[in-house]
Parts: sequence; structure tokens; C-alpha cells
Amino acid sequence: MEATRTNPMSVADAIRGRRAVRSYTSELVDRSAIQSLLEAAVLAPTAMHEEPWTFAIVQDAAELRHLSERAKSLWKREATAHEGALDPVARARQRRVSDLLLDPGFNIFYDAGTLIVICAQPESHFVEADCWLAAENLMLMAYSLGLGTCPIGFAIPVLNDPEVKEELAIPPDEKAVAPIIVGYPRGAVPTASRKPPQILSWR
Repeated sequence: MEATRTNPMSVADAIRGRRAVRSYTSELVDRSAIQSLLEAAVLAPTAMHEEPWTFAIVQDAAELRHLSERAKSLWKREATAHEGALDPVARARQRRVSDLLLDPGFNIFYDAGTLIVICAQPESHFVEADCWLAAENLMLMAYSLGLGTCPIGFAIPVLNDPEVKEELAIPPDEKAVAPIIVGYPRGAVPTASRKPPQILSWR
């Protein structure tokens, strides 16, 4: 299905309306919609005009499940190894996360049919910031097309595993920075509140 909206959307509408979506239909996002997202991504600001981003796209359902299971296993190993060094608040937070990841039915990609991995070429100190700016452009464009998105931080470590990078044709010297799932939301997405801006100074 082609991703479209019938009514024009302002940038302000997209910023206010975009939400992290964690429930998707089985409908696959088509190639033309993904191309539109990538074209929006590369219009992001970029330090010294270096445009350091590259993209890996995964739509194979078996591969996405495989990556989810590898990410969960890696997180559990690292969490167990470092738990003793955490303060009580951090330890309690990590245990809540671990409980979620121990659920065999939990998919870190929330069963979305598309994963877009924004990777950084090793150009300068600002490549990660550039990639996250590209991610924001991509997510706002997705919302304007009627698609849902969510950044998946849990996926970053496994996507930088050398074996996984080879599977996804990510060059060894590049770094996976921003994994974004994309798909059609299953039902209405609840609104989320935000704290007002905390201004530290205004001179």
C-alpha cells in the first residue's frame, strides 16, 4: 500500500503529532515510501557539509526476528556482567528492562516490517549528531505520510557486531547509529505529555 495523506500537513503539525509507535499491522511499507523517507533524511543539517550517513534497510521478517533475539541475548549478557557496579536506582531500572527482554515473546522491533539503520561514515567528530538529525527528518516525513516510527536503542549494540555488520553490508569502519522501525500503526497512538522547556539562562 502506498503511504499517503489526503490533507497537507505543516511542519508544526508533524512535530506536534509524531509519536513513538510500538504496535504495527502486518502491511509492508513499499519501496517508494522508503525512498521518500531517505530523501527527507539526507536533507538534514550536516556539519561541514560532510553528509556522513549511509543506510541499511531490513524488511525480511526472519532477519528482523533473528536480530531481535541476538540483541536481547547481548543485552542480558552485558547487564549481568555490570549489574554489581550500578547504584540501587540504576540497578532497579536495569532489572525492569531485563524483565522485558526475558519475555520470549517480546520483539524489540515491535513486529514492524521495516528497519532503517542510519550509519555513520568515519568523517568527523559530529557524524553521530548528523545521523540523528537525519533520523528526525525521516520520522517527521514518515508521520506526514501516515506511517509510524520508533527509534530502537536496544538494537545499536547488536547492529555494530562485526558479524551482523557483514550480514547487512555495513562496512567495517562505519558505525550503526540510529535504528528506526517503520510501519503502519495498529490503531490510534496515545498522546504523550512533555515537560515544559527548562531554561537555564536567558541573557
